Amino acid sequence: MPSGVPNQYIRYLNNPEFQGVLMIKVQNLTKNFSGNVAVDDISFEVGRGEIIGFLGPNGAGKTTTMRMLTGFLHPTRGSIEIAGCNVMTNPLAARRHIGYMPESCPLYTEMRVDEYLKFRAQIKEVPRREVKTRLGAVKDQCGLSDMGRRIIGQLSKGYRQRVGLADSLLHEPDLLILDEPTAGLDPNQIREVRDLIGRLAERHTLLLSTHILPEVEMACKRVLIIDRGKIVASDSPASLQKRLLGDALICADILGDAAAIKAALKTIDGVDVVMTDPLEDGWSRFRVDSAVPDIRTRIFDCVVSKGWKLRELHMESRSLEDIFVAITRGDTLLEVKS
Repeated sequence: MPSGVPNQYIRYLNNPEFQGVLMIKVQNLTKNFSGNVAVDDISFEVGRGEIIGFLGPNGAGKTTTMRMLTGFLHPTRGSIEIAGCNVMTNPLAARRHIGYMPESCPLYTEMRVDEYLKFRAQIKEVPRREVKTRLGAVKDQCGLSDMGRRIIGQLSKGYRQRVGLADSLLHEPDLLILDEPTAGLDPNQIREVRDLIGRLAERHTLLLSTHILPEVEMACKRVLIIDRGKIVASDSPASLQKRLLGDALICADILGDAAAIKAALKTIDGVDVVMTDPLEDGWSRFRVDSAVPDIRTRIFDCVVSKGWKLRELHMESRSLEDIFVAITRGDTLLEVKS
């Protein structure tokens, strides 16, 4: 167990009552707005301690789903349980387990940081004797130790995001739901908030929605992808890569007639698709899709036998962006894994 884990979370993990209880359990969740289906009969589960990336294009239903998870929206149909508590029938108990940071984090910008966090601690029913300790802890976690006297409206957007994160942590939640926590930040601010989220992930179950896909790839063990209101994929990025985009993508820089080279590469056993990008001085870059784990030696032998020049041959890994684009554009049908 990492040092500094909140006492409440330790009690939760060690409590026999919660052993085996999922952190999130969603069944047949649907939300309609004036006849338009925003979320369409989705089901998924998140275990204790998981770090999940929740992805989807704009309008796919991500934010609507997260608002239902946190109790801000009531579903049209379906059920949600947070740590065994039904969000609809026992909302206060469920919310005690949740720290939520919405995309546009609402803050009272005329208040000072300490003043705001004390106010929020009262709303969240943090015991009065613990408020000072909790304020110190969350400010330390979020890099706000020297900001207590600062007026929120005078802070940079990156620091306002930190105040929102500190707010979400005040009541020591088991589950953090973060909706676009780096939206609108500059590269330095994104790096700061990303590092902070990485530290939070050591202590909490985390559901993270973001358009910065490398963040998800680095931090998340599993991704949920929602498109047009439906969950279209649920798996680790590595597994999605193999299931959706094949086992290998080989890149080769070759000098010669591009059309002839492409035709020759297509004849190699195991090659599925060959894509060509022209380079300088007659060179071309060929990207070869293959269901075979590694066909670099076959490509090398083909190039040598034809007398072409080869200056680079390497295997590229698939990015989460490749996976996301392929799924949401419908390039390949993918069976959803629960």
